[in-house]
This record gives sequence, structure tokens and C-alpha cells, in this order.
Amino acid sequence: MTNATMKDRYGNALSTGSATARDAYVRGVDSLMAATAGTDTAFAEAVAADEGFALAHISLARAKQLLGRGHEAKAPRARALELAAGTTPREQSHIAIFDRILTGQGEAALAAIREHIKSWPRDAMALAPATSVFGLIGFSGKVGREVEQLAILEPLEKEYGDDWWYRTQLAFAQIELGQLDAGERNIDAALAGFPKSAHAAHIRGHLFYERGEREAGLAFLVDWMKDYPRDGLMHCHNNWHMALWSMETGRHEDAWRIYDDALRPGAAWGPQVNVATDGPAFLLRAEMAGQERRPELWRELADYATQWFGRPGLSFVDMHTVLAYAMAGDDEKLAAFGDNPRGAAGDMVPSMARGFAAFARGDWETAVDQLEPLLATHERLGGSRAQRDLLEYAVTTARLRAGRRDEARRHIEARRPHNAKVGGFPLAGL
Repeated sequence: MTNATMKDRYGNALSTGSATARDAYVRGVDSLMAATAGTDTAFAEAVAADEGFALAHISLARAKQLLGRGHEAKAPRARALELAAGTTPREQSHIAIFDRILTGQGEAALAAIREHIKSWPRDAMALAPATSVFGLIGFSGKVGREVEQLAILEPLEKEYGDDWWYRTQLAFAQIELGQLDAGERNIDAALAGFPKSAHAAHIRGHLFYERGEREAGLAFLVDWMKDYPRDGLMHCHNNWHMALWSMETGRHEDAWRIYDDALRPGAAWGPQVNVATDGPAFLLRAEMAGQERRPELWRELADYATQWFGRPGLSFVDMHTVLAYAMAGDDEKLAAFGDNPRGAAGDMVPSMARGFAAFARGDWETAVDQLEPLLATHERLGGSRAQRDLLEYAVTTARLRAGRRDEARRHIEARRPHNAKVGGFPLAGL
């Protein structure tokens, strides 16, 4: 039932008469927005306090999905749908949005979010899936999606003010578009509002990255992560940033230790999407920084990709899957991705498959020919600029190894000019 006194942190009325359920739900939302540990536990506590609380059920389902346990989302999703009719119009719309997300209807979910926020702009939980580089806009496959990301957030500033979650997402959108000073103001405000937000710490890391401040970025994340639990949603990915900076600042043993402890399949804790992308990204960037190739680690990542992402469909993940197959020498599985492109940016995958295969065998000219045309629109793949530097650096490294050093330097300085001014690029031979 709806109780006028029961509202979430954003002032939205909740259909529960239980203060215990309401408080647990609010904790769950904050945990999800901050990527702290225990998100699913908080929503489960809300359900336990009021089994008829529909939003708690659908939020529990969403938490399970984000944690890479989508098979556990079916029952709470079904229960939320059963209860939806007895809730408010906002909650019915909210539940419908997540039902679409949970059933793979990304475009429909995004359209529903756009309509939803016209009536309920402060429903942050419903807005959240449209934000960030892994969100519905981020993975839309569209040219201009970075601009679109900022465009959905900026008009809501009057609604959210200094809310730490809003400032976090606004900062990320700004940083990805090179608005670094504005992004700094917002991400620092977000961290002041919620210092334990792993998403905010992560995005502060991106600001360090875009400015080429490797030592400062590493020091910040090492300090911030020292009491962040392994079962936190961002444990794997924040460690990826730390591993890269360790490699790039000459701390090679530290970098490999982080890989073995926090990124490697079987050791990493985190959603499968992070393990399947951060692992290959680290290994290739380590190799481009001058480390020797380690075939056994590539084979391990290829096997992991087959286990969790063996069929194409999510283009950002597919980029890393074809990389793992190429470097592991798995031509059969590589061909399956190249011959059957799917997903919002699936048309880019065959060229990536051919380009990475050429890179793996040392055919540098073919690697450049296949990968370079993708650079103009690689935002379509989703993910951050830091992650898509994998392609920028691969093209640059292929030019270097083909004996075209001056051309390689001109290319990367034009593509990533800020890092060129600050500290150069972590590529062996450049």
C-alpha cells in the first residue's frame, strides 16, 4: 500500500507501510548508486520486511543482474509484476522500465525512461540505467552517444542540485567529452557528499587518466581502495586502473600482482563483463608497454570468454572477446564472431577480429588497415575513452612495429593530444 509518509531519499512516495522496508530500500538504492557491497542484501531485507513491496522486488532483480547473477533475478521480477497493479503510477512505470531492461529490451527501456523522467524527474533509480558509459545510451551503438549522455543529464540539474549521485554521473559525462574542469568540480562535490562511493572514486580516476596524471591517480586509488571489499561491484575494474598505472609507471611487479589477485579469471570478483573486458585490455596494454606476451594467460581469457560471452551481441564485450581469441590463436571461434556480427555496433566486430588477428601474428600493416577506420566512430562500442584507447594504442603500436615511428607519433598526438602534452604515451618505442 502507499503511505504518504513513506518516501525514498528523492521524495518519491513508496507503496509500503513499513519503515523498516523503506529504510532498507533506501540503503539498497544508495548502495547500487555508489557500488558499495551489500546492494542485494539491502533489497532482500526490504522484501523480508514487506513482502508486498513491489519496488523492493524489482530492485532486487536489478541488483542480481548487475552482480552477474541474472538467473537469480527471475523470481523477484515475476513477483514485482504481480504486485505492480496495486502501486502508484510512478511505481508502475518504474517497474515496467526494469522489466524491459531485465528482458533485454534496451531501446524500449530507454524510451520509457525518457518518458518517465518527464513526470518524475527525481526518480534517480529509474534514470540510472540511462547514465554512464555502460548504460543504455552508452551501449546504444550510436555516433554522438557521448553528447546524448550529457544532454539527458544537464537539464536535470535544477531537480537534483548537489545530490552526490547526480554529480557523479554528470561529471563522468563531462569528462568523457573533455570538459575536465567542470568534471573536476562535480566529481569532487560527489566525493564530498558520499566519500565511500566506488563509482565516484572510479570517475575521479578517469579524470586523472584524461589528464595524464598517472602517479597521482595511482596514489589516489591505492589509498581509496584499501578498505573497499572484494565483493564490491567496482573491485575488479578499479583494480584494472591501478594495474595500468602500475605498469605505466614502471611498477611491473605490482601490475602483475594486481592482475593475478584482482583481474584474472578465477581470482577476480566482479560481474563477468568486467573480467571478460579488463583482463584482455590489461594484457594487450602490458604487451604494448613492452612486456612479453604470455600465451597461457590469453588462453585462460579466451576460455572465460567462451564460457560467458561465447555468442556475439554486446559489441563492447565482443571487442575484447575477439582480442582474446586472436591472441590465443583460436581461429575457429574468432571466425564465428567475424562471420556473424550482432549487436548495436556489430558491424565493427569483423574488422576488429581481422585487425587483432593480424596484430597477434605481427602483420602490422594489415592490423593498421583493419583497425584504423574504426577509430573515427569507436564511441559506438560503448565503454569509456580510457577503455577504447585499446584501439588507439593498437593502431599506434602497429605503426611503430612496422617501422613508422614518426607517423605513429603524429597519429596518437592528434588523437589524444592532452596526454601527449602531459606525460607521453605508455607505448614501448614511442
